[in-house]
Amino acid sequence: MNFKLKAIVAGVALGFSMAGMAAEPIKIGVAGPFTGGSAPMGVSMRDGVKLAVAEINAKGGVLGRQLQIVERDDEAKNERGVQIAQELINKEKVAATVGYINTGVALASQRFYQEAKIPVMNNVATGSIITQQFAKEPENYIFRNSANDSIQSAMIVEEAITRRKFKKVAILADSTNYGQLGREDLEKALEKKGIKAVATEKYNLKDVDMTSQLLKAKQAGAEAVLTYGIGPELAQIANGMEKLGWKVPLIGSWTLSMGNFIDNAGKNGDGTRMPQTFIQDATTPKRKAFIDAYVKAYNPPNGRMPSPVSAAQGYDSIYLLAAAIKQAGSTDGPKVKAALENLSEKVEGVVTTYSKPYSKDDHEAIDFNNTVFGEVKGGHVVLAK
Repeated sequence: MNFKLKAIVAGVALGFSMAGMAAEPIKIGVAGPFTGGSAPMGVSMRDGVKLAVAEINAKGGVLGRQLQIVERDDEAKNERGVQIAQELINKEKVAATVGYINTGVALASQRFYQEAKIPVMNNVATGSIITQQFAKEPENYIFRNSANDSIQSAMIVEEAITRRKFKKVAILADSTNYGQLGREDLEKALEKKGIKAVATEKYNLKDVDMTSQLLKAKQAGAEAVLTYGIGPELAQIANGMEKLGWKVPLIGSWTLSMGNFIDNAGKNGDGTRMPQTFIQDATTPKRKAFIDAYVKAYNPPNGRMPSPVSAAQGYDSIYLLAAAIKQAGSTDGPKVKAALENLSEKVEGVVTTYSKPYSKDDHEAIDFNNTVFGEVKGGHVVLAK
């Protein structure tokens, strides 16, 4: 083989090699609970993510590369979340990770992304501290596109105290990081109104009898019950109130919209109110297309997403990340983070259209303007009036 022919062959080989490199997919981690009591949120989030990835890939992907999700079930366990974070970073070499449903899992796991300088998009977990965990460090790789507990607690208290004029409220919160951090935020919001809860009760995951906690709240004269917990146990609260013949409003965090609260509480859940970033109602063409695509792809019972908020925020999180990777022209973590902090293009999501949602000092995409009140009515969440 002469020199010229060798050069041609080498050039062709290099071309194939570079084409192969260019075609390598961009790996995005998806971490959440796909089994257990938090599964309606985790599965809905993951399914929303899949829809967004499929849409983006159908249009050519990002930077000429397809997106590839690497999903892992953290089982809502902190130690499992830690294992998954290390695996996704070190073995799978993800460019970013979306997810985290449970505040405790997020706080335990996301430090590994911070150390590796890889962005994390919290698309469901709401603990107020989540984006502040590393806020004092020179660079913060933790972002969020869900309504944090400071927003939700303020809305819950505004609804109970200002709008509905209740003077005595009780707080029932689960024993997880999510429940107890949410309780603290509720207490702070009540304090600003000059109110202290007449009863503050705690319960554990999988508890099926809330009689003791509810009796204390009832005997203290509570006119409403404010909650911070996950769907199955919240249903036990609603059902326990019915058994006691005690009918006062139930107002709580967004998780009261979960399918396993609505189904397990049945008629006892009607009238329950909660902050929502997304209600399964085709109020815009974008929302209609998303809802139709979700129902067609996953065929949920009664056409109702297990957790519409989680699905919508999962979907939007991918579009936000894709916009940042495109703007950065790279999957390099620091460059993607910098792009997220200064997105030049608007990103049309189903929760909202994001216009510069983040800055260097503010990694929260959702505020009071993106959040409304939902109400359980006949097995569905509707916009509260």
